[in-house]
Amino acid sequence: MLSPEVMLDRFLARDHTYDGRFLTAVKTTGIYCLPSCPARSPLPRNVRFFDSEPEARAAGFRACKRCRPDRFYRDEDPEADNVEKVAHAIADAPAAWEGATDIAEAVGVGSTRLTELFRRHYHTTPAAWLQRQRIRQAGHALLFGRGNALDCGLSSGFESASAFHENFRRETGMSPGAYRKLRRATSFSITLPDDFRVDDTLNYLVRDEGGVGETLDGRRFRKAVCLTSGPAILDCVADPAAGSVTCRVVADRTLCANDLAAAHRIVIRLFPIDVDPGPFERRLARTRGMSRLIRGRRGLRIPRTATLYEGIVWTIVGQQVNLAFAHSLRATLIELCGPPAPNGLRAHPRAEDVARLDVADLARRRYSRRKAEYVIDTSRALVEGSLSLVEGTTEPATRLERRLLRVRGIGPWSANYLLMRGFGFDDCVPIGDVALLAALVRFFDRETRPDADETRELMRPFAPWRSLATFHFWKSLGDPA
Repeated sequence: MLSPEVMLDRFLARDHTYDGRFLTAVKTTGIYCLPSCPARSPLPRNVRFFDSEPEARAAGFRACKRCRPDRFYRDEDPEADNVEKVAHAIADAPAAWEGATDIAEAVGVGSTRLTELFRRHYHTTPAAWLQRQRIRQAGHALLFGRGNALDCGLSSGFESASAFHENFRRETGMSPGAYRKLRRATSFSITLPDDFRVDDTLNYLVRDEGGVGETLDGRRFRKAVCLTSGPAILDCVADPAAGSVTCRVVADRTLCANDLAAAHRIVIRLFPIDVDPGPFERRLARTRGMSRLIRGRRGLRIPRTATLYEGIVWTIVGQQVNLAFAHSLRATLIELCGPPAPNGLRAHPRAEDVARLDVADLARRRYSRRKAEYVIDTSRALVEGSLSLVEGTTEPATRLERRLLRVRGIGPWSANYLLMRGFGFDDCVPIGDVALLAALVRFFDRETRPDADETRELMRPFAPWRSLATFHFWKSLGDPA
């Protein structure tokens, strides 16, 4: 239960993360608002708080016409709809947009408000979103288009060869020319940032100690995956001295450009060079008492799951069990129905593989019946199309979270974990995570574990990079999560 002091503080801060948790009513105007309402703040003595709309209405208050709490509680968000519409338009034609000013005009807000909206709904800035879409389109043109490499960049919205090469290499780890060669390649190398923590990343990636789906030998990491045309092995060798990861794609068939593009995407997800922890680290370095969180771990990045489906399965399997047992359950699933790949490894199963199972198949293998139902039902929903998970989606994180919470077996912890480790959103907090709570107790020298509201308060100073802060807290315990 939130105290009046906390509710007033969050209302005055216009904290959108508290939308839906309480309503603020203003006695002098007779209206009730969401905590994030941008209207002028009233005097504290004129404020009342309510848990729900019916309570506010019963007390004689009406919905604010500016923040529209009535629409919010009906799951309508015109502002989010507008931002999503523009974000989708940018993804469709990134070259048509010059920069943040164009985007602000299309959304109908000022530049500051635009940044707030993109941070809230997409966990990024408008400029970064535009850049990402330009690189995505340029990559597609390089693999499947006919123009030269520079034409691919210019037609995607880059203004010069230098801007194209620099930004493309930063996001993909490859020059445009090297990326184009994926059309006929079976191997490729990505360049690592200078601060990339190779050994931390490799040790995090090996969850399968039995060697069913992936293996690690020194700095050689092998993982079985399903590419466009079928199973393959990603045989990756990391070389910190050279600042690179070289990946050989091993399959029992001829690979196509789509296969190599998929392999490259997976390698970037596992070795997330497209994430820059610098702004987060600089913020903490100049914030009193916070720099110790990153001490000895600068350059830390969050490896994403190889695929979104692998992410949602791990999220369900890892709920409310210790990590060792969760890893065992994951290995069991791979062994049971994962497609065989070269060299004796098995790829993580696809949704259609798991959808064919019965609950008894997993219950006989140490899955609880409920966990087995969650995994199988989610897989069937993906196969049938009633649930959709799309990499590189233009769907806002806020809407995606609400949609995930409707899935049986997905709660607030699961949704935020998947948003962070599957989709790569930057500002997530897996509320209720046991390791995070233990780390917060230690870091803030608390006597008791924080509840959900206290966790949000403790994590608030780390916005808009709370995903990375969470990962640092996990690592502070030596717990990979």
